[in-house]
Amino acid sequence: MEKRTERDNFGEVNIPLKALYGIQTWRTATNLSFSGQLLKEYPEYIVSLAMVKKAAALANLEAGLLSPSDGNAIVNACNQLIQGHYHDHFIVDILHGGGGIGTNMNVNEVLANLANETLVGTIGTYAPIHPIEHVNASQSTSDVCHTAIRLAIVSSFERLDHELTKMHVTLREKSQEFMGVTTISRTCLQDAMRIQLGEVFSGFASVIKRRHHSLNESVMSLLTVNLGATVIGNGIGASEIYRAVVIPKLQEVTNMNVTLRENLFDAAQNIDDLAHMSTQLSLLATSLIKVAKDLRLLSSGPEAGFSEIIMPSVQAGSSFFPGKVNPVIPETMIQSCFQVLGCDRVVQAALEHGELDLNVFEGMAGANILNGLYMLANSAKSFTELCLKGITSNEERCRELSDTFIPVITELKERMGYSAVAKLMAEEDRETIKNLLK
Repeated sequence: MEKRTERDNFGEVNIPLKALYGIQTWRTATNLSFSGQLLKEYPEYIVSLAMVKKAAALANLEAGLLSPSDGNAIVNACNQLIQGHYHDHFIVDILHGGGGIGTNMNVNEVLANLANETLVGTIGTYAPIHPIEHVNASQSTSDVCHTAIRLAIVSSFERLDHELTKMHVTLREKSQEFMGVTTISRTCLQDAMRIQLGEVFSGFASVIKRRHHSLNESVMSLLTVNLGATVIGNGIGASEIYRAVVIPKLQEVTNMNVTLRENLFDAAQNIDDLAHMSTQLSLLATSLIKVAKDLRLLSSGPEAGFSEIIMPSVQAGSSFFPGKVNPVIPETMIQSCFQVLGCDRVVQAALEHGELDLNVFEGMAGANILNGLYMLANSAKSFTELCLKGITSNEERCRELSDTFIPVITELKERMGYSAVAKLMAEEDRETIKNLLK
């Protein structure tokens, strides 16, 4: 492979000749990689970074800090990334240390090289467009990545938003479908009173709707960002004109209702908005675990379990038992939610370990939220399409269970009172109870 040589204060590096990234990206990829999760695998984040850089370039043009030629070349380069091109040149580990410097420099170098290729036909020389002097003008890694990761989360949420809406509609329809099926309820995993199977599913539908609403509110709160605040919130390095217009420019570029944080020092120091959103995601995951576990129990058997519902068969469940079908889709949902809970713990740790005037772990928090959104969107789709939509009731089994002893004596209690029935139960006088029920 042909190489080119780039130099910085730490020496020389040989980089693939056609690579759009440069030496700072290479150093991050070499020194700080550990997860195997590369930035190029997060297209929403790359697009959001490019949108931030485009808004900054437009603001710098208006402030007279970039020549029309240079500014337009950067804007055009940003448009190419926004359109989905050249994402394979984003090779840094998305979880790298250093407060996100590698992410910011990766996008700076790619944009500089794309702009220079347009202007002079060469890459790797960083003239006339320099990654820091021009692409990063009036910006810091802190406000660029802070803003872009939030835009990426809002954008990524759209898939899960859609899937949760479908899930709620499906559960609501199942609730209506099963409202005429009487079965048994259980408390403490013991027999309780009669209940309509549709009422059980109405509870599932309601919790998903509530958690979806809370999650949506927390996601939308992330549209309050700190672009223009530079490193720690005082805006040093950005002109007054730039700071006045960069948020309106970002609104135009993203078509989102982006606003400026009330306290920009707070924005640099604290990532509790990300932590709050992650908490809502984890609450959704915990609720989905409960629903999926209940469905496993209700479908257990089919002969030696509850067997009140029948879930669709999607594949063989065992390499040992011929014909055995397991609840693999709910189990996949549960495992996906376990992973989301793990991602949330990382986010909370990132909040806890922020120090003084800048939380350098913000990028890791954002990446784990993106991972959680991606996993839940995929598993939620499978859960709805391959499980929930095809669930049917086992009406004969439900009727059998609803006519068992505890549900019946619960109804007798309404006629005789709790104490009288409890006395008969304590005396194990089932014959008297049966006669009273006739």
